[in-house]
Amino acid sequence: MRAGEQPTIRSAGAVVLRGQGSRRAVALVHRPAYNDWSLPKGKLEKREPAYAAAVREVEEETGVRIRLGAPLSDVSYRVIKGPKLVHFWVGYPVWETARRPDHEVDEVQWVPIVQARDQLTYPDETSILEEALAMPDTTPFVVVRHAKALLRKDWSGDDSKRPIDAKGMAQASNLVDLLDAYGVDLLKSSTSTRCVQTLEPYAKTRRLSIKPVSLLSEEIGEEHLAGVQRYVRKLVVKAGATGTGTAVCGHRPVLPAMISALDLEPRPMTPGMSLVVHVDDEGVVVAHEWHPPHPA
Repeated sequence: MRAGEQPTIRSAGAVVLRGQGSRRAVALVHRPAYNDWSLPKGKLEKREPAYAAAVREVEEETGVRIRLGAPLSDVSYRVIKGPKLVHFWVGYPVWETARRPDHEVDEVQWVPIVQARDQLTYPDETSILEEALAMPDTTPFVVVRHAKALLRKDWSGDDSKRPIDAKGMAQASNLVDLLDAYGVDLLKSSTSTRCVQTLEPYAKTRRLSIKPVSLLSEEIGEEHLAGVQRYVRKLVVKAGATGTGTAVCGHRPVLPAMISALDLEPRPMTPGMSLVVHVDDEGVVVAHEWHPPHPA
């Protein structure tokens, strides 16, 4: 940032949709301070990733807990305090509670789509709504590289039992917010300790079991990359068909085959990094996001 420039204010929100066909509606909020109707959104807290902020802000402004779907275009504009950038996703309701009106949001409405196009105050948010409506319903499929592990030179035992280190534990703990934001319900992992440990905090939080798969291990998977690719592809198709958010944790040598199964170009992933893809009911990738470990 150049001297004298104002820092960019980052916000996040979602186009929260429910219903189908003529009954489809979007959640809109009325803000008395601006006398406007807008999509729910709000500023990121310190060191908060945008995906977590989107889920939190939607719940705070509407009382609706969501899981994130496909990412949408960012919206940028200027306010008195400087440039502002808003990250948007499609949002799917998980549960809803009544929200009391306050000075920030005094009314929340589920508005039919035809009406919402006219009711939204800002044209750029109307464009974001149209972008969301053009998206098919999607299911998340997350590929995770295991969190930072002890160095091989510092471990004398069986390499498959080499654990994550202190930094890796922090990465695994922070992964909870990401997997929760996207609504992951099924966990698959290499049989190696460092992979299982990466998913354990989320598994404990959601009371899920981790299903170990020897084919995804470094020892076996690296020698059977075509088999890894076929296996992951089957998982993706099943995730899309059943609507089951899925996360799979693997190793650096095996990750290219896992990523190729998603019809994406493999790229290096640092320890604790995640690739989130959004697939339709046939397992076709509609959108994807790369997320470094948080904090990066």
